[in-house]
Amino acid sequence: MMLFNYSNVIIFALVGIGFIFVTLFIGSLLRPHNPNPEKLKTYECGEEPVGAAWMNFNIRFYVIALVFVIFDVEVALMFPVVRVFREWVAKGDGVIALIEVFVFILILLLGFYYVWKKGDLEWNKNISSKLNPSASSGQEGER
Repeated sequence: MMLFNYSNVIIFALVGIGFIFVTLFIGSLLRPHNPNPEKLKTYECGEEPVGAAWMNFNIRFYVIALVFVIFDVEVALMFPVVRVFREWVAKGDGVIALIEVFVFILILLLGFYYVWKKGDLEWNKNISSKLNPSASSGQEGER
């Protein structure tokens, strides 16, 4: 009986993936293909593009964004847990659920502590003092 249930899921997934590829293939046959330089420009809200479309961003922005996403998801996961906590207490699983929640929060706080101590949350990080120790002590480069 269990094999039958898994086979239904596998068949459903294969039909879904097949539908996606068939739809993309039919779309590639039906759509017009006439590229021109105007269509290859970067779109900037109707304005003419100025400069290159690719820019280098400091990696700190990505780290801060990832930390935000992690804690945002953590908050989103905590709302359902708090919502059903009374039901767990009524079943006698309140202590186990509370321990699980505290372990989850502890792991997140350890990650936050690591990122904080590493200095990745500092907006204005002075990188030159790490690369050149004499720059932070006020000494000019001695030759």
